[in-house]
Amino acid sequence: MIIPALDLIDGAVVRLHQGDYQTQRSYGADPLPRLEDYLRQGAEVLHLVDLSGARDPQARQIPLLTRLLAGVVPALVQVGGGVRSAADVEALLEAGATRVVVGSTAVRQPQEVRRWFERFGPNALVLALDVRIDGDGERRVAISGWQEDSGATLEQVIAHYRPLGLKHVLCTDISRDGTLAGSNLSLYQSLCDTWPDIAFQSSGGIGSLADIAALRHSGVQGVIVGRALLENKFTVAEALTCWQNA
Repeated sequence: MIIPALDLIDGAVVRLHQGDYQTQRSYGADPLPRLEDYLRQGAEVLHLVDLSGARDPQARQIPLLTRLLAGVVPALVQVGGGVRSAADVEALLEAGATRVVVGSTAVRQPQEVRRWFERFGPNALVLALDVRIDGDGERRVAISGWQEDSGATLEQVIAHYRPLGLKHVLCTDISRDGTLAGSNLSLYQSLCDTWPDIAFQSSGGIGSLADIAALRHSGVQGVIVGRALLENKFTVAEALTCWQNA
């Protein structure tokens, strides 16, 4: 499944390079027509990141998200960006999100996020695990906008949440994000082979239809595509056709 993604700051569509706010590039001030176009082309799932809320919880763009989510019904939409509390999860679900994406807080405060799984259910949550792979092949989870090493491995975090019914994991190889240089195919093949009961989403590096085709047999159930669509490397319709035919 192809999942078009938009990152939002102060209502505008932007891209950061590897999480750095100083590298912000704008792609227009009204995201709704772009999302509607993605749906017309056949997308069924969308991914939104509130970068304003990620940087400052007081700046969370709930009115914007509510408008966008109302405008793309009946699409399934997952929303993330600095989710730090049960109130944040509840606000995004009430705004119309199908699933809420939880990143750093899932690593920093595992007992708190365990309670979210119990309260909202595993279908309402996506773990976003951003990894750096060291020279020994260890997959270290980064937090705080990729600025800190959490001290935990990808395997440790997944093992913590599996007993709670973990269903959705969005995994990003930080070194590939925003590069258009292709996905870390071996990473996703390994994850899907190890945990076939989890629906993994790949994120980072998609720059061509060949990159999408390469992931088709990796086991991932979703491919996040952001910059490549914004820069017209291919269309959503082309990506969907490639995914189905690979």
